Amino acid sequence: MCPFARVSRWGVAVFLLLATLLAGPAFARAPLDFGGSQPILLDDAGQAWLDDGGSLEVDDAARVDDLHWEPTSGDRIYPLNRTQSLWIRFTVPPAPASERWYLEVPYSGVDKVTLYSRDAGGRWQARSAGDALPVASWPVPHRHPLLPLNVSPGEPHLHLLRVENGAAFGVPLRFVSEGYLGRSEQRVSLALGMYFGLVALAVLLAVVGAVTLRDRAYSLYALSVVLMGATQAAMTGLGGAHLWPEWAWWNGMAAHVMPLFAVSSLQLFFAEVVSLRDRSRVLYWLLLALAAASAPIAVAMMFSPEAQERLHLLVAYVITATAAGLGVAAWAALRGDRYAPWLLLGTLPVAVGAFAPVARAAGLIPVSFWTIHGMQIAIAIELPVMLIVLALRSQHRREHVRRIQGLDRFDPATGLINAAVFHERLVRLITRSQRSKVRSAMLLVDIANIEPLRRQFGNDAAHEITLRVAGRLLSVAREIDTVARLSDHRFGILMEGPLRANEVAEAGPRVVARCLMPFPSRPMEWVPHVRVAQALIPMDGTDPAQLVGRLEMLLATAPADSRRAVFMLSRPPVLSRPAALSR
Repeated sequence: MCPFARVSRWGVAVFLLLATLLAGPAFARAPLDFGGSQPILLDDAGQAWLDDGGSLEVDDAARVDDLHWEPTSGDRIYPLNRTQSLWIRFTVPPAPASERWYLEVPYSGVDKVTLYSRDAGGRWQARSAGDALPVASWPVPHRHPLLPLNVSPGEPHLHLLRVENGAAFGVPLRFVSEGYLGRSEQRVSLALGMYFGLVALAVLLAVVGAVTLRDRAYSLYALSVVLMGATQAAMTGLGGAHLWPEWAWWNGMAAHVMPLFAVSSLQLFFAEVVSLRDRSRVLYWLLLALAAASAPIAVAMMFSPEAQERLHLLVAYVITATAAGLGVAAWAALRGDRYAPWLLLGTLPVAVGAFAPVARAAGLIPVSFWTIHGMQIAIAIELPVMLIVLALRSQHRREHVRRIQGLDRFDPATGLINAAVFHERLVRLITRSQRSKVRSAMLLVDIANIEPLRRQFGNDAAHEITLRVAGRLLSVAREIDTVARLSDHRFGILMEGPLRANEVAEAGPRVVARCLMPFPSRPMEWVPHVRVAQALIPMDGTDPAQLVGRLEMLLATAPADSRRAVFMLSRPPVLSRPAALSR
């Protein structure tokens, strides 16, 4: 045999021997150490055993053969049901008796956890907490179970934890001291206080908007925010600790029922914001039926003894209703709704934040920071975005209402005042000109070639050129002047005095020249030819109806083939010398 092969075999044998000595037992666990940084996780420092019958007492569980116990793991999920119980045993190391220590179960939805420890006489003492008991009767009333440990400075203590839960249990057990608990609760209380303060502010603003603006979207938004806040209160344990500490049954049921109504109210809010009833009555009634289905589902969940069945109903409804609401918003966005994209953007954090709680409810991931507080962070981002969307929507609705209410005074196509308002302002202009003895002017503007343009380019082009003329008349007029649309192709202009002679003489030609300018990306023939009839006030008359009639007659009697575009009711005023020289 080759000497190198003999040496190689000896080396392998020595390596295996050293590896076996250093590795120790196959299921060796790191002991708990209360001297490190907190919180201290149980991780693999304990042992777990699943009692399928769920009837074993603590004395029997303490005598279970070691071969039945398995090492614990911080991220393991135990598939429990209401007929099973999970036993976890661990040894608390010696610790100073000057400070109390607690086992923290950071999951407010657990049905019941019982911690057993031996007293000085060797008897087992039990401390229980969970949804099966009123929070007021817990050893330490808290947002989630907090169980005092039996510690002493001289010796370690064995503890047994019994977990009874109707659904999968995957919670990282933590050990904390009383001092650390006080500091961490201050931070958590600050964060939760900020969240619920934001919720209260959003509800207040929504109620004010609903009352002052008479907008149902604000009412639905306030309802959804209240239900989302109540849902978070139930899921974080604040509801059980402060709102219903004596109601054990509702404390266990609220975290299942409240999300149903919160999600259903959001669907109604989505439908109102995107005006789904006006866009599609079929989709509106389908979404309304889906929202109404939350009530019978909630009743079924209340009478269901299986927690796993309740969770499956909750997850199915939340996923279905959320997909329906987002689908409706996306459908409205594709059809031009101006607020649907912002609605989708605002709900995106909530859709992402809901993934962790839904996955935990389905038993896919263990309890973590994101399963408990992820939705709060997402809602805190969503609330201001939704308020901004509602504010923009309300502003647009108010402008729309003002336009509808102003139809009797304004032309809806151009936004100019109509003939009735023009007549009112003409009366006031004549009165002011007579009282102040100043010169003012009135112009009637007709589009003379509207019929040839309609025959050559079509009705749409004729309508567009009317709007373009309205815009150009506004650009010619001063801020104090008035521009009105008197009929389909006739406009009126009131020029406030005092006016100089050259301003009166140049008013008509300026309008004609401005309208004759070609439009970008339009053929040269696509140009309005306007005719202007002009009168001086009060020189040409003080009767408004008579003055308008004379100008209309002037335009009607003008020859069709005349090259003149400006017609004066009276003799034109004499231009000042500088103006005459410039012309």
